[in-house]
Amino acid sequence: MRIYSGVPGYEFDKETDFDISPYWFQDVAHSVHAWTPMFGWFWVNFCRHGMQYGAEKLSLPTLRGWDCRLKDGRGYFAPLIVKDADERKAREERFRVAIKPFIQDFKRMWDCYLEEITGRYEDLKRLDLNAATNSQLLRNFEETIDTCRSMWEFRMYMMYGVYTGFVLFEQMAKELLHIDDTSPQFHKLIRGFDNKSFQVDKALFELGQSARDMNLKEVILSTRTADIRSVLESAQNGPRFLKAFDAFIDAEAGWRMERMTEINLPTWFEDPSPAYNIIKMDLEKEIGYNLDEERKKIQAERITTEKEVLEKISQEKRGWFATLLKLAQNSAWFSEEQNHYLNLYAHAMIRRSALGLGRRFAKAGAIDGADDIFFLVPDDIRRVGVNPDMFNLRPIVERRKADWKRWDKKRNDPIFIKDGFSVEDAMKAIADSLDPVAMKVVIGTMPATRPELKIDLFGVSGSSGIAEGIVKVVRTEAEFAKVQKGDILVAPMTMPNWTHIFSLLGGVIVDRGASLSHAAIVGREFGIPVVMNTFDGTKVLRDGMKVRLDGNMGAVFIAKNG
Repeated sequence: MRIYSGVPGYEFDKETDFDISPYWFQDVAHSVHAWTPMFGWFWVNFCRHGMQYGAEKLSLPTLRGWDCRLKDGRGYFAPLIVKDADERKAREERFRVAIKPFIQDFKRMWDCYLEEITGRYEDLKRLDLNAATNSQLLRNFEETIDTCRSMWEFRMYMMYGVYTGFVLFEQMAKELLHIDDTSPQFHKLIRGFDNKSFQVDKALFELGQSARDMNLKEVILSTRTADIRSVLESAQNGPRFLKAFDAFIDAEAGWRMERMTEINLPTWFEDPSPAYNIIKMDLEKEIGYNLDEERKKIQAERITTEKEVLEKISQEKRGWFATLLKLAQNSAWFSEEQNHYLNLYAHAMIRRSALGLGRRFAKAGAIDGADDIFFLVPDDIRRVGVNPDMFNLRPIVERRKADWKRWDKKRNDPIFIKDGFSVEDAMKAIADSLDPVAMKVVIGTMPATRPELKIDLFGVSGSSGIAEGIVKVVRTEAEFAKVQKGDILVAPMTMPNWTHIFSLLGGVIVDRGASLSHAAIVGREFGIPVVMNTFDGTKVLRDGMKVRLDGNMGAVFIAKNG
């Protein structure tokens, strides 16, 4: 392993890694694009640690967590499955005790941890990165690493706990009601919950409304995004709007980035252009924020469905069914909220600390630009951090950057399988592991083909309903402007900072996804159909095609003249 390897010591090696597991799955939910080496180091290191920590703290009966690797800039994982029957039995007894806090007061657990982790973020931000000594920058970076480790520990403890409840509820629903997480009735039971991510988007829409009320609509729409601030500073009511906008960025959204799982793109603190663009889109297309009204209808429907379902459950099993239902309902809002406070915020902290070092390294001549820091890994930084002017890291940066650019242009194999094993073996192993993160976030359910229906694109239901509309293929935020009211969004996947555009959509089609992925959760809350795990939606469908999207059975039909 050369020092210029993407992330030395973490690259997939079939000669040794197939001894750990005969199947390694690509983490397609988080590594659609190739990761920079710095981010890859953080994700593989602490995803692996957090998964194993959470599984052990809960004593999951069938799983000890994941091992993780990198291959050509993408993440791969292998579930560490408990195979011994006696060990499973012993772990199950401990799990029954460990899961009790999740049943008793999950929200309190979450709130207590949020106070702790956001306090750690504030501690990290206290250091003036430009005035700090080299040693202080290194210490801040190490503290950031430790914060990230702690975040992953609690994140996966919480995620495994509440998502295991989701899987157990689905098993019980299959047994007693003959429905699963692709069923419209199941969807009705788990939607209608607010979360911080939705609240941030609502605040952004309210800023757009304020701009209308202040007669700033035409000023904003006629101004290039890059010039909005300078123009508003001298416009009537402009300073008042900017004061509200700045308060929103400081308190709510400054740590958002275009990609949730990467650190090489600016935060909204650094460049608020994405927030301005959302406001411009709202002003131009009159999107409005209808989620509060939609949620009232969905909540009423959920309560009615709960009553209908509980009446069908025997008295003997009703109490446990209701308990698991509550855990399953917590899964959706928690998934979006942890993305806001943990994924986005923690990764922004990594970016902040790394860029502080990057600016110092560039000034010292060790690298060409501050962003080159993302092509180093912590051991590189530790080696030269005190005296960066004594080292030349350009050869390492140049080699890794060239590899990263090449990797980002290609697609990786979705799974590596040892000779003698099959995809069917791999999927059976995931099912037997009862791994809730793999099953409900990363991999999901494989689509079942039904030739008799003449379906053009097979997928899995993420949100029920039927819609017809014009396809708009979107891969980045830069393409949001082409989306019109009623369009069908087609994307590799969606992320929290895409939530606002759901107000415009008639439906969503994603290449990859699962029942607790962003597209499915948000689609259910907005009441629009979502078909996921089509694998090739972004390849088969093109802008301007007319499609019929059936979210009830996970199918896409292309109009003959589409």
